[in-house]
Order: sequence, then structure tokens, then C-alpha cells
Amino acid sequence: MKLVVFGANSPTGRLVTAMAMTAGHTVTAITRRPADFPFCDHRVQVAEADSMDADAVDWVVRGHDAVISVVGAPPSLRPVTVCSQTAYNIVKAMIGNGVRHLLCVGSAGLDAADLSRADLLGQRAARPVVLACSRAVREDVRRMENVVREAGLDWTLFRPGRLVGRNDVSDYRIAPVPEPRLLTSRVDLAHALVHEVTHGDHVRRIVYVATARRAV
Repeated sequence: MKLVVFGANSPTGRLVTAMAMTAGHTVTAITRRPADFPFCDHRVQVAEADSMDADAVDWVVRGHDAVISVVGAPPSLRPVTVCSQTAYNIVKAMIGNGVRHLLCVGSAGLDAADLSRADLLGQRAARPVVLACSRAVREDVRRMENVVREAGLDWTLFRPGRLVGRNDVSDYRIAPVPEPRLLTSRVDLAHALVHEVTHGDHVRRIVYVATARRAV
């Protein structure tokens, strides 16, 4: 399968690229800094493109079988649009080029129902500036999810919890609802994305990735 990975030079994006190659896929890795990309392999084509540029996105999506986006944004006091605008550009390019399968990474905690009592108390105790910085990103991720769900494609939205480091894949769980105080290792998230793009077990669903607690 020919995959496009947006955000390929992020920690999760690099893991997705490596695992996709291992699974036998070819990858077009999208990054604004191709010189920094660590992979040199015949199965990986590195493309310099800005996901906020609709023409560039259209060009790189053309001729592929599926798209994975792990594009994110750092906390900010200013309005954030990178996640939603990237999703809009990707969806438009996929529809125009006849590409159906889309996987995007969002975030747990977008809905009040996702949060445990401890999470809610922690948010209330946080400094106002911290809450304001995270709110702008959450609102943009929520807009991103709406763009994806309304596109009519074969989508899956992944909502990881707090991202943690780990060297190998755990006995992680995929679920339609989050576990309390959800933790997700980047390697588990990457593995779940590559498995989903290969098998399509959760088409048109929002899923949570929970790393095994004993592995954290």
C-alpha cells in the first residue's frame, strides 16, 4: 500500500514511518524539514510540503492509497488553526484524487464525558494561562475531527491520552471510550495506526489507545 504520512518528522510520525516500512508499505513522508528526516530507504520518499498549503497537499496525496496525519500544534495563547486547516486540505485533496482511507490523530479529553473526576479536578486546579494555552489547541482539534467526520471518507480518528515514551509495543487496548487517566505510548499509537491502515478494523469510528499500565 502507498501511504502518505503528514507530520512524519514528529516523534510519532517517525515511528509510523518505520513501522509502515516494516509492514511492507511504501511511504511518502511529508515534512517541512526534509534534511532532518532520519530515514534513507527505497520504501520512503521524503517530500517537502507545508500541510497548510492546499496545492502542496493535493500534489503529495495524488496517487496514494491512504493518508495518515499525526499533525499537532503546541499550546498557544493565540488562535490555533493548523490541525483543522491541515484536515481540510487533506480531505479536499483526497476527494479530488479518489483516495478514501484517512487516519487522523486527535486527543482524549475533547469531551467532558472523556474526563474522569480526577482529570476535571486537575483542570480546575491548573493555572489560567495553562488552561488558555491548551484550550486553543483542543478547540482546533475538535474542528479537525468535525472536518474529518463530515467528509464522507473511510476515516478513523485516534484519541490518545497523555503521550509517554516507551521502546517497544505493549499489550495496548483499542476502545470506543477512554480509560480513566488514559496513558498512551507513542510506539503503541504508531502501531495502532499502521495496523488500522492495513486492516481497517475501525472505519468511521473514534477510538482510544490505552497503553498497558504495567508497561509504563
